[in-house]
Amino acid sequence: MSRAAQRLGGSAARAVGAGSGVIAGAEPRYGNDATPVPATGPSDGGALDRLADEVLGGIRERGTYRRMRVLEGVQAPRMTVDGRDVLLFAGSNYLDLARHPEVVAAAERGTRQWGCAAGGSRLITGNLACHEALEAELAAFFGREAALAFNTGYMANVGVIPALVGPGDVLVSDALNHASIIDGARLARCDVEVFAHGDVDAFGQTLAAARARARRVLVAVDGVYSMDGDVAPVAEIVRRAREVDAIVLLDDAHGTGCLGARGRGTAEQAGVLGEVDVLMGTLGKSLGSFGAFVVGSSRLRELLVNTARSFIFSCALAPAQVEAARAALRLVDAEPWRRARLAANCDRLRARLADAGLSTAPSTTHILPLVLGDNARTMAVCEALLERGFYAQGIRHPSVPQGTARLRITPMATHEPHEIDALADALVGLVGDPAPSGD
Repeated sequence: MSRAAQRLGGSAARAVGAGSGVIAGAEPRYGNDATPVPATGPSDGGALDRLADEVLGGIRERGTYRRMRVLEGVQAPRMTVDGRDVLLFAGSNYLDLARHPEVVAAAERGTRQWGCAAGGSRLITGNLACHEALEAELAAFFGREAALAFNTGYMANVGVIPALVGPGDVLVSDALNHASIIDGARLARCDVEVFAHGDVDAFGQTLAAARARARRVLVAVDGVYSMDGDVAPVAEIVRRAREVDAIVLLDDAHGTGCLGARGRGTAEQAGVLGEVDVLMGTLGKSLGSFGAFVVGSSRLRELLVNTARSFIFSCALAPAQVEAARAALRLVDAEPWRRARLAANCDRLRARLADAGLSTAPSTTHILPLVLGDNARTMAVCEALLERGFYAQGIRHPSVPQGTARLRITPMATHEPHEIDALADALVGLVGDPAPSGD
């Protein structure tokens, strides 16, 4: 996520956006007979190429150029990454449900019953019975009146926020909130007041100042911060927001399924599950499928169906994804050992690294950051780990603030203790040695 995006100016933000959208080469087109048709279009140094050269050149100079790795095999603790057989410590399939036989079978049944696509937006032809069933089950899972599915967590936030606030309103936002919250505020054209990360006193002061001048106040926080692994002070945020009649949006993409006594996330863990106005979670992380959802009141659902543009103007989730998510939701209740194993694996790795003097602070969850600081060193350690059979991705600006490049390590519930220990040994050996060269 772009944690530092709140500190980006307009030109920098556009540069990041432009860089992420540049495609090196065109794919071949196909005619009616499925034979390749040569790609056409300017590639002779025109305006687009000059833009790409300018933006990508700057990205390379800053040491933040990115490329996509190629993974092969079923999502699991061990996969093939760029041709290497490695242990995977870089994903969000925390509970290892993406390959669970019941989840896979549910996806197959969904495809046979409804086909490969919903065939339209929910308000036209895409509202299948399985979508309604998933939403009813999500509402029951969280003990709320209603739920609404979105295609991604990003699309949920950029749809929900403009539906709740606009010009003349204020969004009170944690300094490390996800990029989708930041971009949702931009689309809403509301004022944004940012408070120091996780600081309850700073939050209270910011909230009071916003309430004094704004027509409507929306408080938005992540439940688990995806680059630091710490948890928001959810209970205190909800309490103070209620005192001044502010709306609370909790983005619990990384808490759902993993935290709380029954896997209901950070709000359950904090004892305020029924008090969060808008609870957003995802289906593509711990639940092993794809998509996202919002749970809350029936009035919230009605409002979003009629005003959330990312919901209204998108094709509905494919039936296979919906049915897979329904099966995974049942497994969160049926197999609580996965949460326990995930926590035990993370505690084991955290302790092994701490014994060697390596800190994963401020994490208390299943996301463990090992901050190395320098971009080149971080990526060199990442590559050295791959050579040793481990994949833990290096993360750089703009996903994290300048000077805080890190390895983002995410164990899974099904990693074995000896695999956790092997990763710890590799990290201690690499980070404790002279810095691997980034050249």
